[in-house]
Amino acid sequence: MPETVLTVDELTVHNHFTDVPAVTGVSFAVGPGQVIGIVGESGSGKTITCRALLGLLPELFEITAGSIRLLGRDTALLTEKEWTALRGSSISAVFQDPASYLNPSIPVGRQLEEVLRIKTGLPRKAARARALDLLTAVHIRDAEYVYQQFPHELSGGMLQRILIAIAIAPEPAILIADEATTALDVTVQAEIIDLLADLTRRLGLALIVVSHDLAVVAQLCQRIIVLRGGTVVEQGTVEQVLFSPQHEYTRLLIDEHHRFGLDRFLTASDRAEARA
Repeated sequence: MPETVLTVDELTVHNHFTDVPAVTGVSFAVGPGQVIGIVGESGSGKTITCRALLGLLPELFEITAGSIRLLGRDTALLTEKEWTALRGSSISAVFQDPASYLNPSIPVGRQLEEVLRIKTGLPRKAARARALDLLTAVHIRDAEYVYQQFPHELSGGMLQRILIAIAIAPEPAILIADEATTALDVTVQAEIIDLLADLTRRLGLALIVVSHDLAVVAQLCQRIIVLRGGTVVEQGTVEQVLFSPQHEYTRLLIDEHHRFGLDRFLTASDRAEARA
């Protein structure tokens, strides 16, 4: 396995609609089995950064400086065909509101099966068997039953599990979870966090967790990047950033989140257990 899966060096993304940078000078690296969190308020540049990593910037947004290397390849040199081959296979993503990424007229199992057939070349019978295995891997108890269900017949938490199964189906090297737990209730959110941690350990995934919720990244991540106005204001280990924040904005985020129970994730024993 490579030492780093993804290296971002001084990434700058310009918004030509407003004629101002959306992201400026973002740098980080993540390797197999590592989990990095990107936090900040709405509009801080979190999602634009992730869309740049996926080669999916919106119209009028452009990378104007810096570089992104995915599995050793400079993504600026990739053709659209090469990006299509890499996206979903080498780098994949899970977003908020999973129902909007699923076809409402096709059973979820068949959608997972189709991804396997397209991305891995498995024949139909083998793809179906693998799809059932993946549903079990994301902690779905009755995989055969859920396989036949349509998206509207499943809960938000179940749909998020389906989307995670689809994302990991081609065995990508890196997974981006962009506000993947935001729309879920607290109990289901905890289950999805546990699932992502389990998959990272078992599969050796590099994982980027994008969230405005410090409690989420405190549980999952080893390192944190704090974005404000498209610029990195602080980054370091979870312990450094959450125990000894250096920037006023980071301290403000921590103060705001204490009322949501962040403090219970900041003990040394919890962090040791999370890394075990």
